[in-house]
Amino acid sequence: MSREKTEILAQRPLWTRVARGVCVAMALVFLPPLAVVTAFGIAPDAAPIDVTPALISEAIELPEWADEAPAPSRFVSQERVLRGDTVAALFDRLGVHDPRSMEFLKADATGRMIFRQLVPGRMIQAESSPEGQLLALRYFANASSMLEVLREGTELKARQRALAEAPRLVYKTATIRSSLFAATDAAGIPDAIAMQIARVFATDIDFHSDLRRGDRFSVIYEMLYEAGELVAPGRILAAQFVNDGRTHNAVLFRDDEGVDGYYSLDGSNRAKAFLRSPVEFSRVSSGFGARFHPIFRNWRAHTGVDFAAPRGTRVLATADGHVVSAGSRGGYGNAVEIRHGSGITTLYAHLSGFASGIRAGARVQQGQAIGFVGATGYATGPHLHYEFKLAGIHQDPLRVALPKAEPVPGRLRAQFITIANDARAKIDVVSAAPSGRFE
Repeated sequence: MSREKTEILAQRPLWTRVARGVCVAMALVFLPPLAVVTAFGIAPDAAPIDVTPALISEAIELPEWADEAPAPSRFVSQERVLRGDTVAALFDRLGVHDPRSMEFLKADATGRMIFRQLVPGRMIQAESSPEGQLLALRYFANASSMLEVLREGTELKARQRALAEAPRLVYKTATIRSSLFAATDAAGIPDAIAMQIARVFATDIDFHSDLRRGDRFSVIYEMLYEAGELVAPGRILAAQFVNDGRTHNAVLFRDDEGVDGYYSLDGSNRAKAFLRSPVEFSRVSSGFGARFHPIFRNWRAHTGVDFAAPRGTRVLATADGHVVSAGSRGGYGNAVEIRHGSGITTLYAHLSGFASGIRAGARVQQGQAIGFVGATGYATGPHLHYEFKLAGIHQDPLRVALPKAEPVPGRLRAQFITIANDARAKIDVVSAAPSGRFE
């Protein structure tokens, strides 16, 4: 077979054999240098590098082993202030059983503020040891600040500080099927926001009789957080309510004195200049006019209206104004008198105490707490005596024609229009969407 192949090759023409030799020679000439180096790199019989291994030891100091003490257990609980709550009742629900911390709150100038700032619906948070000792307390008194009590070593310290996180905005829209609160519940809107909706639109809508199935509302509001935890609902920033085909709008606007108010998109004030009642969740126990006095046992003029309420219930300023006097006033007991515009003054009597900062000359806003229901002076039980005087003459607070609130001042008109246009655009987007939530 080998001979046959040799013969066949020998029989090929000379020119083909020459060409084959030329190709082989050219391949060798143009072989890449790298290939040549590689060939030399793997040449056999290369002498290995002689390396003598050596052992090196070095002493390293190690810290002494010590068992870490386990972190003390801390129990965190949170409660919402209920109507009629006391600090003691809240401590009991929070699992705090620490008489010394209660004594500290009563004695400390900042800590004792909690006794006068308990507002139904506000949140209070406590950290305690397994034995119930108070380690930290946080009471979210309002939308921007909190009262904080911290244990440092063996001592407690109290301070008032601003919330660390900016409010988060929530956008929602809902449709009325039966009632306002049923609609807000279905949309996941907090009750505190539902109550604000009712107050904001109360001058146009009677929520007991005016609601219609199919009415629709949209709202943009704040939710307050601290350390990532939900604290409480904040304020409504803008809202729209379509009732029986009529559209009502509201936008929150702060004037140059830092006072918040709700206005229609045209700048008119949505609020009444005065609240009818200075006490939340109360009843009228004695009206205006002649009555048989329960203490003096004779008929005499009753120059105001009495609102029965539990001791400690907040008393609210019925309108913006300046405090004329705050202190003991004979048969009125502890009383606050406020001067408003247009010759109107109001008086709040039989208080158990005064709210922080209430003194002669202080400026107050409508709805601000000025004191607490009590039975000081000539009183047979806890109630508020409320008087309304126009040009020095007593009027029936429940029947007097109340003046309208002032619109946006002309000097702030341009600023308000910018805020109102922004609110209008956002509400239009929310109201056009299906009932739901946008965060």
